[in-house]
Amino acid sequence: MNINNKIDRFAGRHWETGSVHNALALQGFLAPHTGRPYSEALLLGVSGGITFGYFTFEYQGFLPHLALLTRNTFDPVLTILERLGIAQDVRQTNKSEIAEKNLIEALESGLFPVLWADQFSLPYNDLGYNSSMWIMFPVLAVALDGKDVLIADRSSRPLHVPMEELTKARGRVKEDRYRLITLDAPQPAKLAAAVSKSIYQCLQLFIEKPPKGAAHNFGFAAYQRLADMLVNTRNKQSWERFFGPGVRMYHALAGAVGQPGAYTWIQTWGSAPGAERGLYADFLDEAAEILKKPTLKESAGQFRESYSLWCEFANASLPDDKPLLGESKHLLQRKHDLFVEEGDSALPEIKKINARLNELLAQAESEFPLSQAEAADFRSRLRDILLKISAVEQRAVDSLQNAIM
Repeated sequence: MNINNKIDRFAGRHWETGSVHNALALQGFLAPHTGRPYSEALLLGVSGGITFGYFTFEYQGFLPHLALLTRNTFDPVLTILERLGIAQDVRQTNKSEIAEKNLIEALESGLFPVLWADQFSLPYNDLGYNSSMWIMFPVLAVALDGKDVLIADRSSRPLHVPMEELTKARGRVKEDRYRLITLDAPQPAKLAAAVSKSIYQCLQLFIEKPPKGAAHNFGFAAYQRLADMLVNTRNKQSWERFFGPGVRMYHALAGAVGQPGAYTWIQTWGSAPGAERGLYADFLDEAAEILKKPTLKESAGQFRESYSLWCEFANASLPDDKPLLGESKHLLQRKHDLFVEEGDSALPEIKKINARLNELLAQAESEFPLSQAEAADFRSRLRDILLKISAVEQRAVDSLQNAIM
């Protein structure tokens, strides 16, 4: 598809659910219950919905970091396609020239192919190529513009990537190398079953042993694990020992360029802020109509309450009354908003923000604003909010179980 066809606005906000949403919307596929494009809220729900996951990592030569998962991460794209009956045409090759030919043919045929590309290799992310770091995520190719490919990837605006750079990013990891898929229409007859199955999967991620990983890494067990580690003083994985005051704690809260911290995981990593709880509530409102189960709206209301608490947790993790932390929060949010609203035209300002974030990370080594005692009180406050979140979501999950049975 040529740029003259003028595609310049996208609603999808996440690599997985956002890319599928954009692909379906651009092809004009409409949901039977709304007469509008399949919403990202619906696709989030169908992909397996939300959860809570808590992990900590430390690799030689890198600062320790944490992952706070807000959504199902077990093959979400494949799950959406299978549950909605979306046929896909898959093309994959080991040759870069054939990969480019497949992409050009798809776009010139008026199709919108989903590609997998290394985020560290894409110039609009300003992460810089790193031989020891990569992450392959789906993005959507929407048009050709001279030697550039226009990409839909989390931003509302098309992103410009030279074909040569895009090909390198697509070839970074063998499993996903040069993979390209185009999507057919969802099958309306499968929608109700897809929604029902997805709600059961969401419930399982909260209350049952996960498909992979330790039980204490997911769901309500993970809430309790994090709550304990915030105040524990002896466990080697406790925040006092693992994320002690200084650059280690700063990295857990604010992260670094290319590595999310707690604030980013909660507010900007997913499709929506507040750990995506408000977006999942929107899904449950749609599910109530699709399944003819109005009681699902009760759980939706409780997840909206959880959304507010998650926003409170995120703001408390980088409080304004500590300038080093407060400035980091506002820079992280500003960078996200710029990217969503302006795309790669905001890259010069985003580069300045990243440079300042690097300075703040360096300052945290010697100028971290919390003493040991203050850090203990700080973590205790975070724990109090987290336990409120867990209690509200326990009620939401109970309501969801009662409504779906």
